[in-house]
Amino acid sequence: MESGGYPYEHKLDRKIYDAELHDLQVQLVQLQAHLAKTGERVILLFEGRDAAGKGGTIKNYLANLNARYNLIAALPKPNDRERTQWYFQRYVDWFPAGSETVLFDRSWYNRAGVEPVMGFCTPQQTEHFLEEVPHFEKRITNDGIHLFKFWLSIGREMQAQAVSRSPTRSP
Repeated sequence: MESGGYPYEHKLDRKIYDAELHDLQVQLVQLQAHLAKTGERVILLFEGRDAAGKGGTIKNYLANLNARYNLIAALPKPNDRERTQWYFQRYVDWFPAGSETVLFDRSWYNRAGVEPVMGFCTPQQTEHFLEEVPHFEKRITNDGIHLFKFWLSIGREMQAQAVSRSPTRSP
């Protein structure tokens, strides 16, 4: 099968893809059971350009999991009150309790990626963020939260095609 614009030579056969996806989803159900038993907490950050597959990845991740233990945080642009708070505060409000996983569809990394480009923050705010984020994330992991960060990549050409086909654009 031809690549069809994918970044690899051949597209994976659908039967093989479905079988591997099923095996991975079984492992996720086992992980959820482990988290429920131990009370451990997980944060998953999904970052990338529009149309990179963040939403689809999250949907596939959650396909067979109990929504009670898995929360999606897709925060909109900060409101007037949130703009005056500590930058990380609105994200901390979404952090997981025992046995929970929180999936951030975009995260605090907006401060380093999207916000400067869109004029939502100053260069000084971006620089301050870059100095603070390693300390912030260290505090998260020191508190016992498992933190995983995923960058989903898509080329500009594929992004333009996907966005032009999409009925709505994400913020």
